[in-house]
Amino acid sequence: MIARPSTSIEQTEAVIALLRERYGDQLTCNATIRRQHANSTSWHPVETPDAVFFATSTEEVADVVKLCAAHAVPLIPYGTGTSLEAGVNAPFGGITLDLSRMNAILTVNEDDMDCVVQAGVTRKQLNTHLRSTGLQFPIDPGADASIGGMASTRASGTSAVRYGTMKDNILALTVVMPDGTVCKTGTRARKSSAGYDMTRLFIGAEGTLGVITELTVKLHGIPPAIAVAVCAFPDLASACNTVIASIRYGLTLGRIELMDDVQIRACNAYSKLDMQEKPTLFVEFGGTELAVKEQVETFRQLADEFGCETFDNASAPDDRSRLWTARHDVYWACLQLRPGSKFLATDVCVPISRLADCLVETHTDIAETKLVAPIVGHVGDGNFHVSVMAMTEDAEEMARIKAFINRLNRRAIAMDGTCTGEHGIGEGKREFLEEELGATVGYMRQLKAALDPNNIMNPGKIFTH
Repeated sequence: MIARPSTSIEQTEAVIALLRERYGDQLTCNATIRRQHANSTSWHPVETPDAVFFATSTEEVADVVKLCAAHAVPLIPYGTGTSLEAGVNAPFGGITLDLSRMNAILTVNEDDMDCVVQAGVTRKQLNTHLRSTGLQFPIDPGADASIGGMASTRASGTSAVRYGTMKDNILALTVVMPDGTVCKTGTRARKSSAGYDMTRLFIGAEGTLGVITELTVKLHGIPPAIAVAVCAFPDLASACNTVIASIRYGLTLGRIELMDDVQIRACNAYSKLDMQEKPTLFVEFGGTELAVKEQVETFRQLADEFGCETFDNASAPDDRSRLWTARHDVYWACLQLRPGSKFLATDVCVPISRLADCLVETHTDIAETKLVAPIVGHVGDGNFHVSVMAMTEDAEEMARIKAFINRLNRRAIAMDGTCTGEHGIGEGKREFLEEELGATVGYMRQLKAALDPNNIMNPGKIFTH
């Protein structure tokens, strides 16, 4: 059993006073800023911290953690606030630790293809810095998230089919533990058999075991040639079967995204496109010019076998951008489907052999539940997102939406999948973690209690109790 933080108002006020005395305006109790640092990207209720501290170094983070530990005050790490399951909420108050000012790129080791960054560096900032090196950090969750936040939620995104997720692209971390001790979890070596894999213990822990302040990440070469293909199919199953066939054939896919007919309709209206309103794959290939040309042709042959109805491809940058326009504008296009609604995002992931079944059943469920909910998927690894356009003030509609999301989570789990491929557990999916992993969750609780006995690190996330 994980204890609820037992923090008094006096304890919190004591920490706030000490931080203000030591750091001045790096700490704020401004109500607007506190609200901005609580959940703001989903339908979960907003729970604000008592104060926000803007850290600039690992040493400052350690100092704040030691103060919070001494007074049993909750601490919530914060990157850019793009988490989708209320992972930055402060259900018990406390101090939000904003790491956005820790945005230095410390070293780039071009020959070793790695770099060391502070946790507040964003993926776009890093790739801009790397532009002249011919290297890239390819993990792309969509939002310009911080690297530290991406590690904390084990993020991935559109390029995971080729480059993997955050857990595959981190060599080492610097972590401030719940008692304020600074630990390094590894080195720049590409492999190690030295002890427990502590790096991956903190990747995906959502800030509940410590505060990540620095990361050593892998870099990858930018392919010399890139091509994009967009192809429409008569139904979801045909599109999914094309994905499976492509991966089994061994094609080097950089990205492979799926939009259902509702999402295509939204994109056509918003981006002034004229795509067929059918399930559509967006595919990116990278490599040498000859290899890319061969892969595009092979993919087209496979797509034709599964009834591909239209096929458009391009290799020039402007043409590639044109073909990706619909995918990039998904969020804004969805909002136009139902003016006045709020965008509620949820995701699941299943083995790709079950992807067609899960998508078809979900599509049917959406229609029967009378929801406006387009589907977009990173289908190369069996992950898809449902974007529910909700009138959140309508209690009856929200009850239908919550019931739908519950069914979606259980459908994925029943297919030997997961209730979240990318978004994390946070507050939103705690009840499904135990359904998915059973007794294993008990050992997670034991780890949490051993490392953070006072439950000050992002309390109320991942576990229901």
